[in-house]
Amino acid sequence: MEQKDFLVEIGTEELPPKSLRKLADAFYAGVQSGLAATGINNVSGEIYFSPRRLAVQMPGIPSKQDDVVQERLGPAMQAAFDKHGKPTKAAEGFASSVGASVDALERKQTDKGERLAFTVTVPGKATAELLPGIVKEALNALPIPKRMRWGAGDAEFVRPVQWIVMLFGEDVVDCEIFGVKSGRETFGHRFHAPSAISLASPKDYPCVLSERGFVRINDRAGALAAEIRKRATEEAAKLHGTPEGIDSDLPDEIAALNEWPVPVVGDIPERFMELPEEVLTTTIETHQRYFPVRGADGKLQPKFITFANIASKEPDAVRKGNERVVAPRLEDAMFFWNTDRATSLAERVARLDHVTFQNKLGSYGDKVRRVTALAKLISESIGGDAAKAERAAILSKADLVTDMVFEFPELQGVMGRYYAEHDGEDAEVAKAIFEQYLPRFAGDELPGSKTGQALAIADKLDTICGIFSIGQKPSGSKDPFALRRLALGLLRIIIEKQLDLDLIVLIKTALTHLPEGHTDVEHRHELLEFFYDRLKAYYLEQGVRADVFEAVRSRQPGRPLDFDRRVKAVQAFMQREEAGALAAANKRISNILRKAETTVSGKPDSKLFESDAERALAKAVAQKHESVHRLIELGKYEPALDELAELRGVVDTFFDEVMVMAENAKVRDNRLKLLNELRSLFNHTADFAEIQVES
Repeated sequence: MEQKDFLVEIGTEELPPKSLRKLADAFYAGVQSGLAATGINNVSGEIYFSPRRLAVQMPGIPSKQDDVVQERLGPAMQAAFDKHGKPTKAAEGFASSVGASVDALERKQTDKGERLAFTVTVPGKATAELLPGIVKEALNALPIPKRMRWGAGDAEFVRPVQWIVMLFGEDVVDCEIFGVKSGRETFGHRFHAPSAISLASPKDYPCVLSERGFVRINDRAGALAAEIRKRATEEAAKLHGTPEGIDSDLPDEIAALNEWPVPVVGDIPERFMELPEEVLTTTIETHQRYFPVRGADGKLQPKFITFANIASKEPDAVRKGNERVVAPRLEDAMFFWNTDRATSLAERVARLDHVTFQNKLGSYGDKVRRVTALAKLISESIGGDAAKAERAAILSKADLVTDMVFEFPELQGVMGRYYAEHDGEDAEVAKAIFEQYLPRFAGDELPGSKTGQALAIADKLDTICGIFSIGQKPSGSKDPFALRRLALGLLRIIIEKQLDLDLIVLIKTALTHLPEGHTDVEHRHELLEFFYDRLKAYYLEQGVRADVFEAVRSRQPGRPLDFDRRVKAVQAFMQREEAGALAAANKRISNILRKAETTVSGKPDSKLFESDAERALAKAVAQKHESVHRLIELGKYEPALDELAELRGVVDTFFDEVMVMAENAKVRDNRLKLLNELRSLFNHTADFAEIQVES
């Protein structure tokens, strides 16, 4: 069958840069799934996108669908013909429904007897006829939160559509989308190539855009973003430095803003270099989308690198224009920096009573008072300085009412640390104000000081418990308060900083500090399960088996550090040769005890043992009891399981030689008691019946 290349390009006004890649990926996926839905499978291609276009290019698409052979079954033979062999109304009705005469019908033997049948071949449609509908459906399904209208029509899209290219092979696929008729003419750079550019075929697309249209287009591999990284690095090297933010999403954002990016190096007035480094990088990198430059000495240079969307004949004017844009932002930051320091953080704390944290949970002042009580308790529990934790908690949110943080919310905590240092606060207190927000993302650093750890745990715990208490816990993909991230951060701090804290106690305490009406005991269990779910994700990412995690979870350890030791012990134990057999034996024991018609309790009576295998197992269990319990009390789960691994031989022998469910009730119950003791030894660490054993 003939195959052709396909290209669709949607030309628009400037698309939102942060969602451009997401839109391009979704467009490609929609076209691909649309083709698959029509029976055209296993097609792949490339996505292309720039500030003014979304495009999908797919080579080698069949020119038509495969023909489909359809078989329709009619009535049974006894219902299709009367006793004289004449067709009944049932047979005639079936023939009419398939557009054939009764004589043209076939007879087919089925599992329900012989029936009338008719086979028809439905010719596949030409792919060119299918493509407009596929493209329209893909565009309508794009993840666009709010669509806009333009002109006098009723078309809606993320931005006004200016042109549409749709080619199948060398032919235009004739259609109209968003009120725009398709064609073969694309448009290049607004200034360098404003005239229409005719495309002969889909395969010419990226080259024509670059060579005639002055458009360097991005693709699935991020070719333009990679070029921007390379050129920014080259420009920074000329300054004997490196570009800040080169490994972030910034190159992708710049690629989404430029069709013909040209690097521009600008100067930052020296007076702004006394600003805190984070203020400079936030202003330059986050707000202006420029690259700050870090020198070989590790300090920021009074330089920035940006990209102009034009190859100007007057590059100096472009440079000065960018310098003029960034200067007012830095001027504002300098003003905030100077005026904020005129009022101490301590003097600002009272203002927090007038800033709402959450309608049902009160003001930030209320939150600070709750966090202060929690932070003191946690600090005492982990061997920290309770007075420092209290002071850090009191000041923790005061920077929210500074001008700098009001203008740059992402600097909360960062500015609090600087202002606390300026006020002469204790160094650990100042550092903790910043550390309360750690970790901010996956793999981020954790608070290093005991005060910072106590404050970070207290702040996260109060938010999580508070939001749960008002019925706004995360559901599905929705997590507006980022509670999953906060919970994982809290658990990472406790586990990775080796803090012996009881999560059950912490949750209970946090709930009691909430406003009246939000302290229900019912929240404790769902909160604990929520934290367990976060732990599961944490361990799965580290390669811990899901059944190992569930085996430990079933014991409901309240201390995350203890949970961690158990998980690691069981994971290590499962690598041992004896593990599979012992886990299988535990599962077998659990099944036997569950099916027993009597409640199993108490110790077995040695006088009722009838075989050496029973006596050997009882003796081994008794010998291990004291040593295993001593290790478990010390939290040394791995050595405890190593001890239990030595029981494999006697356990195997017991099950080979002993019939547990003996006819004699006393003997049977005695054997059940012995197995219950064995299971209890193992289950102090985890429920080994949860372990999946390969057969």
